[in-house]
Amino acid sequence: MEEFRRLTRLPAYVFNITSELKAAARKRGEDIIDFGMGNPDGATPKHIVDKLIEAAQKTATHRYSLSRGIPRLRKAICNWYKHRYDVDLNPETEAIVTIGSKEGIAHLCLAMLDDEDTVAVPNPSYPIHIFGPVIAGSKVQSIALDGTDEEALWQRLEYELPRMEPRPKLLILNFPANPTTQCVELSFFEKLVPLCKELGIYIVHDLAYADIVFDGYRAPSVLEVPGAKEIAAEFFTLSKSYNMPGWRVGFMVGCPKLVGALGRIKSYFDYGTFTPIQVASIAALEGPQECVADIVDTYKCRRDVLVPGLNKLGWAVDLPKATMFAWAKIPEQYRALGSVEFSKKLLLEAKVAVSPGVGFGEHGDGHVRFSLIENEERTRQALRGIKAMFKAG
Repeated sequence: MEEFRRLTRLPAYVFNITSELKAAARKRGEDIIDFGMGNPDGATPKHIVDKLIEAAQKTATHRYSLSRGIPRLRKAICNWYKHRYDVDLNPETEAIVTIGSKEGIAHLCLAMLDDEDTVAVPNPSYPIHIFGPVIAGSKVQSIALDGTDEEALWQRLEYELPRMEPRPKLLILNFPANPTTQCVELSFFEKLVPLCKELGIYIVHDLAYADIVFDGYRAPSVLEVPGAKEIAAEFFTLSKSYNMPGWRVGFMVGCPKLVGALGRIKSYFDYGTFTPIQVASIAALEGPQECVADIVDTYKCRRDVLVPGLNKLGWAVDLPKATMFAWAKIPEQYRALGSVEFSKKLLLEAKVAVSPGVGFGEHGDGHVRFSLIENEERTRQALRGIKAMFKAG
């Protein structure tokens, strides 16, 4: 059988390796504490679910929706940005609803890119940021991230972007970052936007973890920079902020040219998210926000058990100030194993599942990612398992 050329550009999905081991262990009756997939475990807030049920009982909502999203939701999105970031957006030309941000990013890449284009992406990075451009047929130039220092990142971008050959058409960023938890201040975007304008590079910023922030940190929007809408677009998803991962709803706002491009290609692919989900999303964005604060508190409590607990075991891990993850450098005594083999060891010996860092790019191979999706009691159990593994050598 001949191979499908586009699929040959996609590597084996390394997360499947640990997923299969995890499934086999559970089949044997083992209790695996799962910090792997970043899949929120909490219930969607009741007022959002109630609105979904109410809307779903109306026959008119069962028809095809709009690929760009219903007008009322696009208006709610723009109002949310105005209230949160003091950014003015036109719901007709500068906002579009997506079937989760992952779908939106992948389809935007298909709309913008072809095999003559190059995209600059930090490495490690969330896989769709790397493989969205790959699926679209373009080339990816990795910007290696060695740590979480904002100034070091800026200096690298300032040096590398003008020197990349060919010049990238697009720069994809994600702050607060998955998997590294790296954060930036607005001053970072205030320097980046003029540089990308000068170089003729579009910016796509994935702001999925805008709300999942701790210790007084505020995650900025690239669109807060005056004139950013000329070259920049930003994605947001309701998955994390409102415990709505399976609902598959998000949006992109910003540069009218990019919004128009995504809208045009989506019109060929889909009829949009189920209308009752969009109606419920309006309730999420415009309704009481105490639920968001409660969700953030849950992640903070889990973070404050996991990370100090790992440090007490001698596994030095930085305390993240945002996201639902901890990015952990593999302990020195196990570093030669690499992230896949170390993840296997954790699973088989400590009964703890994590994501191998190499799944986020080759520069992530010295790390593993913990997702804060287990409660405090289960997290303490995981720490005991890791402690026992360390003692056994």
